[in-house]
Amino acid sequence: MRSLWQGTVAFGLVALPVDLFAATEDHGPGLHLVHSRDGGRIRHRRVCELDGQEVGPEETARGWEAPDGRTVVLQDEDLAALPLPTKRVIDVAGFVDGAAVDPLLYARPYWVGARGPGAQKPYALMVEALARSGRMAVCKVALRSRERLAVLRPRAGILVLHTLHWPEEIRDPGDLSSPAPTTDRELALAELLMDEMTGVDIDTLHDDYAQALNVLVDTLAAGGGALPPREPQHPVDLMAALEASVRDARRARTEHRS
Repeated sequence: MRSLWQGTVAFGLVALPVDLFAATEDHGPGLHLVHSRDGGRIRHRRVCELDGQEVGPEETARGWEAPDGRTVVLQDEDLAALPLPTKRVIDVAGFVDGAAVDPLLYARPYWVGARGPGAQKPYALMVEALARSGRMAVCKVALRSRERLAVLRPRAGILVLHTLHWPEEIRDPGDLSSPAPTTDRELALAELLMDEMTGVDIDTLHDDYAQALNVLVDTLAAGGGALPPREPQHPVDLMAALEASVRDARRARTEHRS
């Protein structure tokens, strides 16, 4: 793997040199935007709206529009000169229990590797201390020209840096809760269904959409036609659906055991 970022984890007086690596990657056939009539590839071009000229990457910069309509242009060197203490430092602010961070805040994960022989001991110490305590380190780090909130947590002997959304970035959902009442019988059946479906091996689950998309692409490439869409499921009685689901879950559980 290629390192995306090099810096130091700083907590107290301990400095741990590390590398960050992308922990995830997208899978799928890699679809492109094309002209539906002839299949010609559609390209996105950078065009200046003032003179209509196409602009190369070396001529682009970041801009901010002031309230009076003026544009403040920020060059890469301006952004690089920002006095951020987290520019090359994962600055640990403190430690919290693993369940203290709302999963809604989680953004992107990175593998964290120790950089150099001298980093091996503090790296192993931090992994083991976090694992034994059940805690995560809350920190700040500057990535891709932005300072981000993040947590450091252990996973199978490896440190993971998981960037977080800032709390103010989470949208207010309003009142999306349902006012519909539930009965004791419905709750009992729902809990029974959850009991029957307890336990799932996530490693056995796969992206069915990507697989179906690959089949569709291969079929069309071979001159075949698209498959007919599935018929939409019609609403059913809630109690009947719960009872049938419990029966199906019990049958599947029995077949799995045998």
